[in-house]
Amino acid sequence: MRDIVRTNDVVLISAVEALLTAADITCLLADAYVSAIEGSIGVLPRRILVPDDEWDAARRLLRDADLGHVLYDGP
Repeated sequence: MRDIVRTNDVVLISAVEALLTAADITCLLADAYVSAIEGSIGVLPRRILVPDDEWDAARRLLRDADLGHVLYDGP
């Protein structure tokens, strides 16, 4: 699985998950409960992961939805 989005914005997370799910693209929200460890200060972003074989389709979907600016381009 690969990161597609990293953010602390819970509304954005919901929107991305809804888009991916509606397109039958598997997604996983990682680090959702890390805020309990960090003290809810929002320093560590939550990550949305998709399988390697669906990564390109997920990126295309988010770009088409005008969310290309939130795509994670890290390693």
